[in-house]
Amino acid sequence: MVTVLNFIKKEIVLVVSLVLAAVSALYVQPDTAYISYIDFRTLSILLSLMLTMAGLQKLSLFRQIGSFMVYRSHSIRSVILIFILLNFFFSMVITNDVALITFVPFTIVTLNLAGRKDLFIITIVLETIAANLGSMLTPLGNPQNLYLYSLSGMNFFTFLALMLPYSIVALLLLMAGCFFIIRKSPLTGGEPFRKKRTKKEKRLLVMYLLTFLVALLVVLRILPYYAGLLLVVLPVLFFDRSILKKPDYSLLFTFVFLFIFIGNIKRIPQIHQLLSQLIRGHEVGISVLLSQFISNVPCAILCSGFTDKISDLIIGTNLGGLGTLIASMASLISFKQYGFTEKANRGKYLLVFSAANLIFLAVMLLTHCLMGIYSPS
Repeated sequence: MVTVLNFIKKEIVLVVSLVLAAVSALYVQPDTAYISYIDFRTLSILLSLMLTMAGLQKLSLFRQIGSFMVYRSHSIRSVILIFILLNFFFSMVITNDVALITFVPFTIVTLNLAGRKDLFIITIVLETIAANLGSMLTPLGNPQNLYLYSLSGMNFFTFLALMLPYSIVALLLLMAGCFFIIRKSPLTGGEPFRKKRTKKEKRLLVMYLLTFLVALLVVLRILPYYAGLLLVVLPVLFFDRSILKKPDYSLLFTFVFLFIFIGNIKRIPQIHQLLSQLIRGHEVGISVLLSQFISNVPCAILCSGFTDKISDLIIGTNLGGLGTLIASMASLISFKQYGFTEKANRGKYLLVFSAANLIFLAVMLLTHCLMGIYSPS
Protein backbone atom coordinates (compact mmCIF):
# COMPACT_ATOMS: atom_id res chain seq x y z
CA MET A 1 0.00 0.00 0.00
CA VAL A 2 2.82 2.37 0.95
CA THR A 3 4.64 1.53 -2.29
CA VAL A 4 1.53 2.34 -4.33
CA LEU A 5 1.05 5.66 -2.51
CA ASN A 6 4.70 6.56 -3.05
CA PHE A 7 4.38 5.79 -6.77
CA ILE A 8 1.25 7.95 -7.05
CA LYS A 9 2.98 10.78 -5.19
CA LYS A 10 6.05 10.53 -7.41
CA GLU A 11 4.17 10.12 -10.70
CA ILE A 12 1.01 12.12 -10.04
CA VAL A 13 0.82 13.54 -13.58
CA LEU A 14 1.14 10.05 -15.07
CA VAL A 15 -1.54 8.66 -12.75
CA VAL A 16 -3.97 11.51 -13.45
CA SER A 17 -3.48 11.13 -17.21
CA LEU A 18 -4.12 7.37 -16.91
CA VAL A 19 -7.34 7.99 -14.95
CA LEU A 20 -8.51 10.54 -17.52
CA ALA A 21 -7.80 8.12 -20.37
CA ALA A 22 -9.61 5.28 -18.56
CA VAL A 23 -12.68 7.39 -17.77
CA SER A 24 -12.90 8.70 -21.33
CA ALA A 25 -12.68 5.10 -22.60
CA LEU A 26 -15.93 4.36 -20.74
CA TYR A 27 -17.70 6.82 -23.04
CA VAL A 28 -15.79 6.02 -26.24
CA GLN A 29 -15.16 2.30 -26.48
CA PRO A 30 -11.62 1.36 -27.65
CA ASP A 31 -11.45 0.84 -31.40
CA THR A 32 -8.99 1.14 -34.28
CA ALA A 33 -9.31 4.94 -34.18
CA TYR A 34 -7.32 4.96 -30.93
CA ILE A 35 -4.12 4.40 -32.91
CA SER A 36 -4.70 7.62 -34.85
CA TYR A 37 -4.77 9.59 -31.58
CA ILE A 38 -1.10 8.99 -30.86
CA ASP A 39 1.60 11.27 -32.27
CA PHE A 40 4.32 8.68 -32.81
CA ARG A 41 6.65 11.26 -34.34
CA THR A 42 6.76 13.32 -31.14
CA LEU A 43 7.21 10.21 -28.98
CA SER A 44 10.07 8.88 -31.13
CA ILE A 45 11.93 12.21 -31.08
CA LEU A 46 11.48 12.49 -27.31
CA LEU A 47 12.86 9.00 -26.77
CA SER A 48 15.79 9.67 -29.12
CA LEU A 49 16.68 12.88 -27.28
CA MET A 50 16.31 11.26 -23.87
CA LEU A 51 18.69 8.44 -24.81
CA THR A 52 21.18 10.82 -26.39
CA MET A 53 21.21 13.29 -23.51
CA ALA A 54 21.49 10.49 -20.94
CA GLY A 55 24.54 9.19 -22.79
CA LEU A 56 26.21 12.59 -23.06
CA GLN A 57 25.45 13.32 -19.43
CA LYS A 58 26.98 10.03 -18.31
CA LEU A 59 30.14 11.04 -20.17
CA SER A 60 30.16 14.38 -18.26
CA LEU A 61 30.34 16.43 -21.45
CA PHE A 62 28.11 19.28 -20.26
CA ARG A 63 29.74 19.53 -16.84
CA GLN A 64 33.15 19.62 -18.48
CA ILE A 65 32.11 22.51 -20.73
CA GLY A 66 30.56 24.35 -17.80
CA SER A 67 33.63 23.83 -15.63
CA PHE A 68 35.90 25.18 -18.36
CA MET A 69 33.88 28.41 -18.41
CA VAL A 70 33.30 28.79 -14.66
CA TYR A 71 36.88 28.40 -13.50
CA ARG A 72 38.07 31.18 -15.76
CA SER A 73 35.98 33.65 -13.82
CA HIS A 74 37.30 35.74 -10.96
CA SER A 75 34.17 37.02 -9.19
CA ILE A 76 31.13 35.34 -7.69
CA ARG A 77 28.80 37.47 -9.83
CA SER A 78 30.46 36.36 -13.08
CA VAL A 79 30.33 32.71 -11.98
CA ILE A 80 26.62 32.93 -11.19
CA LEU A 81 26.00 34.72 -14.49
CA ILE A 82 27.79 31.90 -16.30
CA PHE A 83 25.63 29.30 -14.55
CA ILE A 84 22.52 31.24 -15.58
CA LEU A 85 23.73 31.50 -19.17
CA LEU A 86 24.71 27.82 -19.26
CA ASN A 87 21.17 26.84 -18.29
CA PHE A 88 19.64 29.37 -20.67
CA PHE A 89 21.57 28.38 -23.79
CA PHE A 90 22.09 24.66 -23.15
CA SER A 91 18.37 24.17 -22.46
CA MET A 92 17.73 25.13 -26.09
CA VAL A 93 19.39 21.92 -27.29
CA ILE A 94 19.51 19.49 -24.35
CA THR A 95 16.08 20.39 -22.82
CA ASN A 96 15.40 22.34 -19.63
CA ASP A 97 15.31 19.14 -17.52
CA VAL A 98 18.76 17.96 -18.56
CA ALA A 99 20.25 21.45 -18.20
CA LEU A 100 19.03 21.68 -14.59
CA ILE A 101 20.04 18.10 -13.74
CA THR A 102 23.52 18.91 -15.05
CA PHE A 103 24.23 22.40 -13.79
CA VAL A 104 22.32 22.77 -10.49
CA PRO A 105 24.42 20.15 -8.63
CA PHE A 106 27.55 21.70 -10.17
CA THR A 107 26.38 25.10 -8.90
CA ILE A 108 25.89 23.78 -5.38
CA VAL A 109 29.39 22.27 -5.34
CA THR A 110 30.99 25.46 -6.69
CA LEU A 111 29.23 27.84 -4.29
CA ASN A 112 29.95 25.48 -1.38
CA LEU A 113 33.68 25.49 -2.19
CA ALA A 114 33.56 29.29 -2.45
CA GLY A 115 31.91 29.52 0.98
CA ARG A 116 28.80 31.18 -0.45
CA LYS A 117 25.96 28.94 0.69
CA ASP A 118 23.96 32.12 1.22
CA LEU A 119 23.60 32.36 -2.58
CA PHE A 120 22.18 28.85 -3.06
CA ILE A 121 18.53 29.88 -3.25
CA ILE A 122 18.69 32.95 -5.50
CA THR A 123 21.18 31.28 -7.85
CA ILE A 124 19.19 28.06 -8.24
CA VAL A 125 15.94 30.02 -8.70
CA LEU A 126 17.51 32.15 -11.45
CA GLU A 127 18.98 29.03 -13.07
CA THR A 128 15.55 27.39 -13.09
CA ILE A 129 13.95 30.44 -14.69
CA ALA A 130 16.81 30.57 -17.20
CA ALA A 131 16.32 26.92 -18.18
CA ASN A 132 12.56 27.32 -18.56
CA LEU A 133 12.88 30.51 -20.60
CA GLY A 134 15.90 29.45 -22.66
CA SER A 135 14.18 26.21 -23.65
CA MET A 136 11.28 28.09 -25.24
CA LEU A 137 13.34 29.23 -28.25
CA THR A 138 13.65 25.86 -29.99
CA PRO A 139 11.49 22.77 -30.61
CA LEU A 140 14.21 20.75 -28.85
CA GLY A 141 14.00 22.81 -25.66
CA ASN A 142 11.13 21.03 -23.93
CA PRO A 143 8.49 18.34 -24.55
CA GLN A 144 5.55 20.68 -25.21
CA ASN A 145 7.54 22.58 -27.85
CA LEU A 146 8.44 19.35 -29.60
CA TYR A 147 4.81 18.23 -29.62
CA LEU A 148 3.32 21.55 -30.74
CA TYR A 149 6.04 22.06 -33.34
CA SER A 150 5.29 18.64 -34.80
CA LEU A 151 1.56 19.32 -34.72
CA SER A 152 1.83 22.77 -36.32
CA GLY A 153 3.81 21.68 -39.36
CA MET A 154 5.82 24.92 -39.21
CA ASN A 155 9.48 24.87 -40.20
CA PHE A 156 12.32 25.21 -37.73
CA PHE A 157 13.15 28.83 -38.52
CA THR A 158 9.52 29.93 -38.29
CA PHE A 159 9.47 28.51 -34.78
CA LEU A 160 12.65 30.39 -33.90
CA ALA A 161 11.24 33.64 -35.28
CA LEU A 162 8.05 33.18 -33.23
CA MET A 163 9.86 32.83 -29.90
CA LEU A 164 12.98 34.95 -30.50
CA PRO A 165 11.53 38.27 -29.17
CA TYR A 166 10.53 36.56 -25.92
CA SER A 167 13.95 34.94 -25.61
CA ILE A 168 15.74 38.27 -26.07
CA VAL A 169 13.62 39.93 -23.37
CA ALA A 170 14.15 36.94 -21.06
CA LEU A 171 17.93 37.02 -21.53
CA LEU A 172 18.15 40.75 -20.84
CA LEU A 173 15.96 40.38 -17.76
CA LEU A 174 18.06 37.50 -16.41
CA MET A 175 21.30 39.41 -16.90
CA ALA A 176 19.84 42.52 -15.27
CA GLY A 177 18.57 40.44 -12.35
CA CYS A 178 21.99 38.88 -11.82
CA PHE A 179 23.71 42.28 -11.99
CA PHE A 180 21.43 43.99 -9.49
CA ILE A 181 20.92 41.10 -7.04
CA ILE A 182 24.40 39.54 -6.86
CA ARG A 183 27.19 41.69 -5.45
CA LYS A 184 30.56 41.49 -7.13
CA SER A 185 33.04 39.77 -4.81
CA PRO A 186 36.17 37.63 -5.29
CA LEU A 187 35.83 33.92 -5.98
CA THR A 188 38.01 31.53 -4.01
CA GLY A 189 38.49 27.78 -3.85
CA GLY A 190 37.89 24.89 -6.20
CA GLU A 191 39.60 23.24 -9.12
CA PRO A 192 38.27 22.78 -12.64
CA PHE A 193 36.51 19.49 -13.35
CA ARG A 194 38.71 17.24 -15.49
CA LYS A 195 37.59 14.11 -17.31
CA LYS A 196 39.95 11.60 -18.83
CA ARG A 197 38.04 9.31 -21.14
CA THR A 198 38.92 5.78 -22.15
CA LYS A 199 38.92 4.76 -25.80
CA LYS A 200 35.48 3.24 -25.32
CA GLU A 201 34.16 6.46 -23.77
CA LYS A 202 35.58 8.48 -26.66
CA ARG A 203 33.80 6.21 -29.14
CA LEU A 204 30.58 6.55 -27.16
CA LEU A 205 30.96 10.34 -27.17
CA VAL A 206 31.19 10.32 -30.96
CA MET A 207 28.21 7.96 -31.14
CA TYR A 208 26.00 10.20 -29.00
CA LEU A 209 27.00 13.31 -30.91
CA LEU A 210 25.93 11.48 -34.07
CA THR A 211 22.62 10.35 -32.52
CA PHE A 212 21.97 13.97 -31.55
CA LEU A 213 22.55 14.93 -35.18
CA VAL A 214 20.07 12.23 -36.22
CA ALA A 215 17.45 13.59 -33.79
CA LEU A 216 18.02 17.09 -35.15
CA LEU A 217 17.54 15.86 -38.73
CA VAL A 218 14.21 14.33 -37.68
CA VAL A 219 13.15 17.59 -36.02
CA LEU A 220 14.04 19.45 -39.23
CA ARG A 221 11.94 16.90 -41.15
CA ILE A 222 14.92 15.84 -43.25
CA LEU A 223 14.82 12.27 -41.90
CA PRO A 224 11.66 10.19 -41.24
CA TYR A 225 11.00 9.71 -37.54
CA TYR A 226 10.93 5.89 -37.71
CA ALA A 227 14.33 5.81 -39.44
CA GLY A 228 15.72 8.28 -36.91
CA LEU A 229 14.48 6.20 -33.99
CA LEU A 230 16.18 3.08 -35.35
CA LEU A 231 19.43 4.98 -35.94
CA VAL A 232 19.42 6.04 -32.29
CA VAL A 233 18.09 2.97 -30.49
CA LEU A 234 20.14 0.32 -32.31
CA PRO A 235 23.60 1.81 -31.56
CA VAL A 236 22.59 2.33 -27.92
CA LEU A 237 21.29 -1.25 -27.75
CA PHE A 238 24.55 -2.68 -29.08
CA PHE A 239 27.17 -0.37 -27.52
CA ASP A 240 25.72 1.19 -24.34
CA ARG A 241 22.70 -0.87 -23.30
CA SER A 242 22.57 0.46 -19.73
CA ILE A 243 21.41 3.86 -21.06
CA LEU A 244 18.10 2.26 -22.07
CA LYS A 245 17.14 2.44 -18.37
CA LYS A 246 17.68 6.20 -18.17
CA PRO A 247 14.85 7.83 -20.18
CA ASP A 248 11.79 9.15 -18.36
CA TYR A 249 9.37 6.55 -19.69
CA SER A 250 6.65 7.91 -17.41
CA LEU A 251 6.67 11.09 -19.52
CA LEU A 252 6.21 9.04 -22.70
CA PHE A 253 3.27 7.14 -21.18
CA THR A 254 1.81 10.41 -19.91
CA PHE A 255 1.80 11.62 -23.51
CA VAL A 256 0.11 8.42 -24.68
CA PHE A 257 -2.63 8.59 -22.03
CA LEU A 258 -3.27 12.27 -22.74
CA PHE A 259 -3.45 11.58 -26.47
CA ILE A 260 -6.12 8.95 -25.76
CA PHE A 261 -8.04 11.28 -23.45
CA ILE A 262 -8.02 14.17 -25.93
CA GLY A 263 -8.88 11.86 -28.83
CA ASN A 264 -11.88 10.51 -26.96
CA ILE A 265 -13.07 13.93 -25.79
CA LYS A 266 -13.04 15.15 -29.39
CA ARG A 267 -15.50 12.35 -30.20
CA ILE A 268 -17.98 13.53 -27.54
CA PRO A 269 -19.71 16.46 -29.32
CA GLN A 270 -21.03 18.33 -26.27
CA ILE A 271 -17.73 18.37 -24.38
CA HIS A 272 -15.72 19.10 -27.51
CA GLN A 273 -17.90 22.09 -28.33
CA LEU A 274 -17.73 23.46 -24.79
CA LEU A 275 -13.95 23.23 -24.54
CA SER A 276 -13.49 24.68 -28.01
CA GLN A 277 -15.57 27.71 -27.03
CA LEU A 278 -13.55 28.21 -23.86
CA ILE A 279 -10.12 27.91 -25.50
CA ARG A 280 -10.49 29.46 -28.96
CA GLY A 281 -9.56 33.11 -28.96
CA HIS A 282 -8.00 32.84 -25.49
CA GLU A 283 -5.17 30.38 -26.21
CA VAL A 284 -2.36 32.33 -24.55
CA GLY A 285 -4.28 33.29 -21.41
CA ILE A 286 -5.89 29.87 -20.92
CA SER A 287 -2.63 27.99 -21.43
CA VAL A 288 -0.73 30.27 -19.02
CA LEU A 289 -3.45 29.87 -16.38
CA LEU A 290 -3.96 26.14 -16.86
CA SER A 291 -0.21 25.47 -16.76
CA GLN A 292 -0.11 26.76 -13.19
CA PHE A 293 -2.23 23.81 -12.04
CA ILE A 294 -1.43 20.90 -14.38
CA SER A 295 1.99 22.01 -15.79
CA ASN A 296 2.64 23.13 -19.34
CA VAL A 297 3.15 19.74 -21.02
CA PRO A 298 -0.34 18.32 -20.25
CA CYS A 299 -1.75 21.79 -20.91
CA ALA A 300 -0.25 21.81 -24.41
CA ILE A 301 -1.70 18.42 -25.27
CA LEU A 302 -5.10 19.26 -23.78
CA CYS A 303 -5.55 22.65 -25.45
CA SER A 304 -4.21 21.51 -28.82
CA GLY A 305 -7.26 19.31 -29.26
CA PHE A 306 -9.62 22.28 -29.31
CA THR A 307 -7.94 25.03 -31.33
CA ASP A 308 -5.97 25.44 -34.53
CA LYS A 309 -3.99 28.45 -33.26
CA ILE A 310 -0.94 26.39 -32.38
CA SER A 311 1.41 29.39 -32.45
CA ASP A 312 -0.55 30.96 -29.59
CA LEU A 313 -0.35 27.71 -27.64
CA ILE A 314 3.42 27.61 -28.14
CA ILE A 315 3.70 31.10 -26.66
CA GLY A 316 1.21 30.45 -23.86
CA THR A 317 2.62 27.13 -22.67
CA ASN A 318 6.17 28.47 -22.72
CA LEU A 319 5.26 31.55 -20.72
CA GLY A 320 3.06 29.33 -18.55
CA GLY A 321 6.18 27.46 -17.41
CA LEU A 322 6.75 30.46 -15.14
CA GLY A 323 4.67 30.83 -11.99
CA THR A 324 4.01 27.92 -9.62
CA LEU A 325 6.47 25.17 -8.83
CA ILE A 326 4.51 22.69 -10.96
CA ALA A 327 3.92 25.04 -13.92
CA SER A 328 7.00 23.44 -15.46
CA MET A 329 7.90 20.03 -14.10
CA ALA A 330 11.57 20.89 -14.66
CA SER A 331 11.28 23.34 -11.75
CA LEU A 332 10.79 20.39 -9.39
CA ILE A 333 14.25 19.13 -10.34
CA SER A 334 15.90 22.26 -8.93
CA PHE A 335 13.70 22.21 -5.83
CA LYS A 336 14.65 18.60 -5.07
CA GLN A 337 18.36 19.30 -5.65
CA TYR A 338 18.25 22.27 -3.27
CA GLY A 339 16.40 20.13 -0.73
CA PHE A 340 19.42 17.81 -0.51
CA THR A 341 21.70 20.64 0.68
CA GLU A 342 22.63 21.02 4.33
CA LYS A 343 20.15 23.14 6.33
CA ALA A 344 17.94 23.65 3.28
CA ASN A 345 15.18 26.19 3.92
CA ARG A 346 12.42 24.97 1.61
CA GLY A 347 9.94 27.59 2.79
CA LYS A 348 12.30 30.43 1.90
CA TYR A 349 13.09 28.76 -1.43
CA LEU A 350 9.40 28.58 -2.36
CA LEU A 351 8.92 32.22 -1.36
CA VAL A 352 11.86 33.45 -3.46
CA PHE A 353 10.91 31.11 -6.32
CA SER A 354 7.30 32.33 -6.39
CA ALA A 355 8.23 36.03 -6.19
CA ALA A 356 10.86 35.78 -8.93
CA ASN A 357 8.62 33.72 -11.20
CA LEU A 358 5.71 36.14 -10.84
CA ILE A 359 7.98 39.06 -11.76
CA PHE A 360 9.33 37.28 -14.82
CA LEU A 361 5.85 36.08 -15.83
CA ALA A 362 4.46 39.62 -15.55
CA VAL A 363 7.25 41.02 -17.75
CA MET A 364 6.86 38.25 -20.34
CA LEU A 365 3.07 38.75 -20.50
CA LEU A 366 3.62 42.50 -20.87
CA THR A 367 6.01 41.73 -23.72
CA HIS A 368 3.32 39.62 -25.36
CA CYS A 369 0.74 42.40 -25.00
CA LEU A 370 3.11 45.00 -26.45
CA MET A 371 3.93 42.71 -29.39
CA GLY A 372 0.20 42.39 -30.06
CA ILE A 373 -0.25 46.17 -30.01
CA TYR A 374 2.67 46.93 -32.28
CA SER A 375 2.38 43.97 -34.66
CA PRO A 376 1.80 44.85 -38.34
CA SER A 377 -1.60 43.19 -38.31
